[in-house]
Amino acid sequence: MANRRWLLPEAIEDVLPRDARRIESLRCRLLEEFARNGYEYVIPPLLEYVESLLTGSSHDLDLRTFKLVDQISGRSMGVRADITPQVARIDAHLLNRKGVTRLCYCGSVLHTLPAGFNATREPLQIGAELYGHAGLEADIEAIRLLATALGFCKVPASRIDLGHVAVFRSLSQEARLSTEAEEELFGALQGKDVPALRELVAGIPEPVRSALLALPELYGGRKVLDRAAKALPALPAISAALSDLNRFADALDDLPLSFDLADLRGYHYHSGVVFAAYCAGSPAAIALGGRYDDFGRAFGRARPATGFSMDLRELARLSPNDEPRGAILVPWPEDDALHAEALRLRAQGERVVLALPGHDGHWREAGCDRMLVRSGTDWIIESLKED
Repeated sequence: MANRRWLLPEAIEDVLPRDARRIESLRCRLLEEFARNGYEYVIPPLLEYVESLLTGSSHDLDLRTFKLVDQISGRSMGVRADITPQVARIDAHLLNRKGVTRLCYCGSVLHTLPAGFNATREPLQIGAELYGHAGLEADIEAIRLLATALGFCKVPASRIDLGHVAVFRSLSQEARLSTEAEEELFGALQGKDVPALRELVAGIPEPVRSALLALPELYGGRKVLDRAAKALPALPAISAALSDLNRFADALDDLPLSFDLADLRGYHYHSGVVFAAYCAGSPAAIALGGRYDDFGRAFGRARPATGFSMDLRELARLSPNDEPRGAILVPWPEDDALHAEALRLRAQGERVVLALPGHDGHWREAGCDRMLVRSGTDWIIESLKED
């Protein structure tokens, strides 16, 4: 029987050289772009005690988190399923700055189950977070930075959906729903399951009942906001949310904005605007973000916060396949003149591969497409010819 111990778990995979090169190139370029915008790089740990890792997080994050026992302390630990809460902890508890703090990050996260069909259980999460500013200007900066980042990866956003958790939260509070009833409504709205929604709101008095039924239809261009103002009760929180969304529409009119008032992703920890970016080639959102002002309270200091995150693996899959130039094969044996020429080529940005003696195989497999040959006293580069 063949040895199959090397097989990886379902939805876990190796990243081979070609894809790894693309992912690393995007990672470096994105982090450099974030740095140019004032975002400082942090590297949170892969493991934390569960109490720290999940404090203030939603039940969904708890279910997505792999847990194990620390053999040193005997305490329960978790492998992070989302880096954003860790960055919030760093801002609130470790940096402890009074003013605006901009942080960015990139690292693997692990999920107990894949998020969707063909999704990996080990996304490479990259993102940017802004702390300490409660105004819409911070959210506008985050959305613009997201759009810039996608363009930077040559995966421009075809649509950026905006919503606001205050709309559903206000209607739920006005209806005096129990936690269980709110969760059922939340699920129906997330799935845009209108028949189930009709059943769930049957006993809710007007005008909240009609408002909840209207939410799945309140998506599209800016005119949705005008429709929402007519269809929803004039509760203070709803009026403020619609006003905020109109301000976003004004400030970001050069971006492909749309609005979806039934989009409740992150509802359990978001506190204001939420947004999701879509691009050609992927039915699922390529990036998610929003405001989460209350999250830092779990770490002893509530701070205004907004930001976004993306899966770098998926970005690399969707980005154009810009193949780098191949490497130059340098013959053996290596002498001082050859060594100097190889160093000169590397300094110019070329990849140079030394042809070790006794090599069995094809150099094109190693990425070589040219070779260095001596012509008299000079070195010239020729196309690599292999049978």
